[in-house]
Order: sequence, then C-alpha cells, then structure tokens
Amino acid sequence: MKIMAQMAMVMNLDKCIGCATCSVTCKQTWTNRDGVEHIWFNNVETNPGVGYPARWEDQRRWRGGWRVDQSGRLCLRQGNKAERLARIFNNPEAPSLDDYYEPATYDYQRLIKAPLTGLTPVARPLSAITGEPMAIKFGPNWDDDLGGSALWAARDPDLEAIATKVELAFEQSFMFHLPRICEHCLNPACVAACPSGAMFKRVEDGIVLADQDKCRGFRMCVSACPYKKVYMNRLTGKAEKCTFCFPRIEEGQETVCSETCVGRLRYIGVILYDRDAVGALAAADNPLAACRSAMLDPHDPGVIAAAKSDGLPSDWLDAAQASPIYELAIRQLVALPLHPEYRTLPMVWYIPPLSPLLEATGAMGGDDTDADDIAATVTAMRIPLDYLAQLFAAGDQAAVAGSLMRLAAVRQHMRARSLGRDDSAAEAVGASPEDLERLYHLLAVAKRSDRFVIPKAHHESTAQVAAWAGGCPVGGGPGATRRKGRA
Repeated sequence: MKIMAQMAMVMNLDKCIGCATCSVTCKQTWTNRDGVEHIWFNNVETNPGVGYPARWEDQRRWRGGWRVDQSGRLCLRQGNKAERLARIFNNPEAPSLDDYYEPATYDYQRLIKAPLTGLTPVARPLSAITGEPMAIKFGPNWDDDLGGSALWAARDPDLEAIATKVELAFEQSFMFHLPRICEHCLNPACVAACPSGAMFKRVEDGIVLADQDKCRGFRMCVSACPYKKVYMNRLTGKAEKCTFCFPRIEEGQETVCSETCVGRLRYIGVILYDRDAVGALAAADNPLAACRSAMLDPHDPGVIAAAKSDGLPSDWLDAAQASPIYELAIRQLVALPLHPEYRTLPMVWYIPPLSPLLEATGAMGGDDTDADDIAATVTAMRIPLDYLAQLFAAGDQAAVAGSLMRLAAVRQHMRARSLGRDDSAAEAVGASPEDLERLYHLLAVAKRSDRFVIPKAHHESTAQVAAWAGGCPVGGGPGATRRKGRA
C-alpha cells in the first residue's frame, strides 16, 4: 500500500446557470494568446447536445480511455505501444480544427471607418487563421439553451445509448448545463499514451500537467484522453491542458473557475488513494464502484497510519478528513463521476441535476410529503434517469436514483423541520436527520472555507519537481517562463 494525496473537485449541477463566467475567467488567465483560440480548459456544455469538441463522448470514433482485454488486462483503446508508434506521424483519432471550431474575429475597422450612408455597416466574421471572410458554423457551446436542438441535440451520443425515447420538441424537451475541466484522473490515459513522456502526474497533489520542453507534438495524448481535455496549440504544436490552477492551489487558494463561479457550485478538497491499487480498480467489473473504492476513508486508523508512514504531511491529512469531496462522493453518495466506464478513475465528480421534484410530484397527483410518491416521481422525471445514468454512472440507474432521492430527502426534511412536522425522509433514504442537515449545510449555506479545503504545498515535497518551471514557456501567455538558452 502506498497512500497518495489527490486534489479533486465536485460540481453541483443544480446550481449551474450556464453563464460561462468560469470559462471566460479561465481563458483570460491561461489561454489569452495566439494559437490557443480554440482551447477552452473550462467549457460549459448544454445537455443534451454534441459537446465540445463535437461528439467527444463517441469512443467508437475517438478510441479514448482504457479497455479490459480478454485476459482481463487493462490496455489503451488506441492499441498497444507498437500499434501506437506505427502511426505516430498519422494520428486519425485526434480531433481536427473542424471538431472544435475555426477561430474567428470581426472586421471592426469596417464599423469604425465606414462612410456615412443610409445603410448600417456590418462587421463580417473573419478567420483568425487566414484572415479571410468565413461563416461561423460551430463553437464551444453550440447547444446552449436548446439552440438548433433538432440538428444538434439529436446527435448526443448519450441519447443514442438510452432506451427512453426523448422528444426534442421545445415543450417536451429538457436541458441542463455541464461545466467541464480536465478530470486529473488517477489512471490518466494521456500520460500512458505520450511517447515523449511530456504528460505527467504530480507526486504531491495528483494534478496532471504537460511538460512543454518534452512535448514533441505527436498528439497521442489528445487521442487517448476520452474527455478530450488535452489540446494542441496551433502555432507551437505543443500540448496544453487544464492545470487545475496549480500555482494557486500551492498557496491554498481555489482555482480561478471556482473563485469566479456565480452559482457557487464547485467544491475542492483532498482525497487519499492507494497508488498500488489503481490498476486493479481501473480494470474492475463495476467502474462506478471502483471509482468510489479508490477514495480511502481518511478517518480509518489503518489509512492514517499508512499515510503517516508514507510521509503525508499532517496538515494534508487534516484536509483530507475535512474534505467536502469525500463527504459528497462517499459519505453522502450524491456525487458521481463523469463516464467512469472510461476507466481513468476521474477526479472531477458531479451532483446530478434534480428536476423540480416536489412540484412535479404534486402535479402528477402524488403527495409531495410522501417518500414513496417522491421516489416514483424520480423515475419519471423530465430528465430521463437512464440519460443521467449513461453520463454519470456507466448506466447504473440505481446509483443516480439514490443520489436524487437523497437530494430530494434534504428538501423534504428541511421543509418539515421548518414547519414543525414529523417526516420520514431520512429513514426512507437510509440516512439520519443529522446526515441530511449536514448535506443541506454543505450544498446550500456552506462558507467558502467549507467548500474549499486546500492545504498549502510543502516545499520539501515539491523540490523534486522544481526543475520543471511550469506554465507555458512559449507564446508569452500567463505562466510564461524564460530559461537559459531560450528567448
């Protein structure tokens, strides 16, 4: 057993309004320079929809993530090392610019210098690559607010995989927003696929980064990542990705996307895991159960003793014990991983969106104070249960229903307490009233210190990676560094 610490995040989708403030602030901080116009370390997608890049979930095309072969061994979907090296200069599984979008600007000078006429001047879109006029056909959230749903939402790979017939007519449709960043997986496929060793996972906090000096632009990391959260800078040919704002994390501060989130829907904390068990968990028959099993109980005496023996700092152990991630994902079982079937053991989890459940229960003729009626409504929500299960639980509808039932129980219990009524909400979901009130506090009224439990980095543990300066050493963007022999 080798106990390691991992920074992780949970997002509460009930609170996301799709404002994309997180995306804008992330882009201004990390990708505000030439060559990265199409790169969104943080993007907010609207589901159902094709996502960004287009249909990123279609692993029949992209062959991202891991699979278990006939002998039970874990291997990359892209093939073994020899197969990957054989096509190292011809990588058909890597998305093209069309799968993202052609960066555009506008002819603002036409507006400024247009002569006085009776017609209104128009700023035509111009390609940021060629400078020629172009038609904008796609973008990082083309599905927002069901725009063009008949053409775009119908192409959602998750809709194709469910048995429930989903009506895309506006009156009968559903939607929710899905913010996405790099998953900083325990078993990252991008790291395993990189031929030059440029992709690596930090020892001290598990953040996955790309070493710009070592990157040779083979794009194998882009293909191998099933979430398509590794990008190529079109000017430098180097891989770039979400850094989990590690300079801020090292100082005990939350990520930029978390700090600027309007809905306060993000939680960051430390989880503990056994490095030696990662391979077996990634190859397990039940991917969702494996993701949950990967998070060790920070209060377990055996885990505590092993962590101390492995040199985990005491303040990091304290942070793991106060982690909102472990509370939401394991103790309360309301947070779920995004596509655990990719077998990367992702570390950005989601609380699934809860439809206006109590109102819907009454509208269906049920009693919105009765746990059985609420449970029946969960299975008939406007957002199909099997759609959420495809997205967050590898098809396990019971896991999603359990999460939604506990979220509904919190509302039912708190309303009953406010009105001085007795209720059976906690008992119906196998929880205590204290459990539900703790969950209410965390989801509804938690302070910043409750949502972000981030210990500072220890210089004695980060010295081993001090040779890597971090950031983006080319292009003059944020985090740019100058090294000896480099202009």
